[in-house]
Formats: sequence, C-alpha cells, structure tokens
Amino acid sequence: MIAELDSRGYALWPSRLDDGELAELAALFGDWSDGRPGRRIDPARAAGLSAVDRLCAAMGPVVGEGVRPVRAILFDKQDGANWALGWHQDRTIEVVERREVAGFGPWTVKQGRVHVAPPVSLLERMVTVRLHLDPVDADNAPLLVAPGSHRLGLIAEDAIEGVVGQLGEAVCLAGAGEVWLYRTLILHASARAGPGRRRRVLQIDLSADGLPGGLRWGTEGQGRLL
Repeated sequence: MIAELDSRGYALWPSRLDDGELAELAALFGDWSDGRPGRRIDPARAAGLSAVDRLCAAMGPVVGEGVRPVRAILFDKQDGANWALGWHQDRTIEVVERREVAGFGPWTVKQGRVHVAPPVSLLERMVTVRLHLDPVDADNAPLLVAPGSHRLGLIAEDAIEGVVGQLGEAVCLAGAGEVWLYRTLILHASARAGPGRRRRVLQIDLSADGLPGGLRWGTEGQGRLL
C-alpha cells in the first residue's frame, strides 16, 4: 500500500470496515436533508470513529507520527441530489480562523467553515481517505484518478486535460466497507450515480503537520469565520 501511494498516488487499504464500524459510519448520514449533495462536518467527529482511529494508527508510516483527520466531508449521491465532478486537485485546508500568514491564501468560506490554500509542500505530505458505506461499481460514481499526477505539484487549470490524457485514468471500484486512499494532490473526478443508486462516502484529509503563525487546523475548533 505504501509503495502504491508513493508511485501511483492511490491505493486500496488492505483492511476494511467491520459491521460495527459500518454502523458508526451510517449514523453520520442519519439526519441527512433531502437534496443535499454534501456536508462538511467537524473533523473531530470523524476522528472519533473506530475505523478512523484504526486507520490513523496504520497511516503513521505514510503521513507521519501524530497523523489525524484535519477535514471531513460527507457525500451522498442519489436521485434528487446527484452530480458529476470534473477533473481537479484539492488545494485547500480547513482552519479554525483566518490569520494572515505568508504562503497561505487565498481564503474561502465553505458551509461556514474557513478554508485556505496552503503551500504546496504541505499538500504533498497529506493523504485523503474515502470510506465507502455503499458498494461502488462502474455505475455508482466511482472515484477516477490520474495515476502519478500527485507528483506534478499544482497543475494549471488549462493543463489538466492534457495531463489526464497523458497519464490515463484509473477507476476506484469499492465494496461496502472498503477504503481508498490517495495523495491529496492527485487529479481526480467522478460521474453521476446511476438512476436509483445511492453512494454514501466519508472523505477525510489526513495530516501530521502543525501550522505556522497561529493557524489552527479545523479539528482544533469549529472552523468558522470569526
């Protein structure tokens, strides 16, 4: 797994969620509002899941000592809340509050939570994880990745299509309880889920880094604009 993350930029976790861990994951979607495609949650809430605690213990050699969730997003693709996502990189992190620090910016607020683009070196050390509650076959919006694109730093928007054409696409199919990991900077995309399908995923970003200049990760507070 470690070798695949380094070379390809993505890997399937050798373990998977057991029944108890799946139940904890399902509970996060219990109060889901109809028509809502995604919801950002407190990273500390994700850190409290048994599966995430077990995963972080396994990811120490990859991300570093003290690895923990620093951002968490729930996705629920289904009829009435369905969408496709074009090729892109994840370039922002969630923090508690805005502070002017060299190398950090621009700033955005997403669902009331403060985000900032950090130096690319920080993003290069991070890993993003997707925990699947539902089976994801080719018709249920699997994650698509461009192998090796995590090694290219920040890719200009007008260059993305060419990079994907050069590197190709890999399809990350998953069974219920399976977990995909990828380097946060990898180019990725997904299609709409098929009619009558449902695809629930918890996506978390992992980091072992501290932040400079008084910045704090979202897991250290509510991550809301002050």
